[in-house]
Amino acid sequence: METEVLYDLSPFARIFNDGRVERLWGTETVPPSLDKKTGVRSKDVALSSDSAVSARLYIPEAAIDSPQKLPVLVYYHGGCFIFETAWSPTYHNYLNALVAEANVIAVSVEYRRAPEDPLPAAYDDSWTTLKWVASHSTGNGPEERLNSHACLEKVFLAGDSAGANIIHNMGIRSGEEKLNGIEVAGIMMVHPYFWGNEPLPSETTEPEKRSFYEMLWRAANPMSPGCDDPLVNPGMDSRLSGLGWNKVLVCVAGKDVLKYRGWYYKETLSQSGWSGVVEVMETPGEDHVFHLSNPGCDNAGKLMKKLASFMTEDEEA
Repeated sequence: METEVLYDLSPFARIFNDGRVERLWGTETVPPSLDKKTGVRSKDVALSSDSAVSARLYIPEAAIDSPQKLPVLVYYHGGCFIFETAWSPTYHNYLNALVAEANVIAVSVEYRRAPEDPLPAAYDDSWTTLKWVASHSTGNGPEERLNSHACLEKVFLAGDSAGANIIHNMGIRSGEEKLNGIEVAGIMMVHPYFWGNEPLPSETTEPEKRSFYEMLWRAANPMSPGCDDPLVNPGMDSRLSGLGWNKVLVCVAGKDVLKYRGWYYKETLSQSGWSGVVEVMETPGEDHVFHLSNPGCDNAGKLMKKLASFMTEDEEA
């Protein structure tokens, strides 16, 4: 059989019909370190011998010798479930800066990626990570830095794009399957990757653009019935009112094709009978994950301050 391109996801990746993947984006990695600019130390941890999932743990260096316990941020990277990793310089640098800004401990999740491990692998690994974090609640978990320094009554989840999609789906799961040992104080979904078969009002109707997003979803989840799958179109989920998170921040960007899905998420969540609080922050004039591609711009700084303040609101009140 001749090798052909099954999914051309350029400029991000190409997937061939023999199962081979050519990742064109997000392939560079950096080791954990002490970042002198932010004063944040990182290390990599394997969650367990029988799990494929691992994580990069970040903590302010000043907190290591302090008795103070810090809130915990569990972070899920983006990349359409297909490219990028928790080890990439993009995410490593961003987490260093966010941890320093908010004064938290972060667990950046390295989940399995499609197409080698199609969905729900990333969802399963992400849930495994939450349970691993929760295993430190009695002070005798596998990672000493969490035992000594983590305040598990104040856990936040954040992620961009596909990572924000993961957070939503963790919320649906936590509504059905109690997560003991941690209290999730809030979640931050940055430019969430949701889609649907029918265009929303004002959303693009260009067949080329719509088919590209459909192709991304098919490549990540070949067994899915399509873009009205509740995993990628929460408005189709009858379980939405049971979302396990009570405080939700959705961030959207003015030029992002996915912007309307973020607003639609707020609308459907608010109307579902869910009892929590949801807020949307829109950054005008910016595109999808602009804060990662241009972290030094003013709007990226404002977005980071918003995420940090979301995690410290109760302390400041």
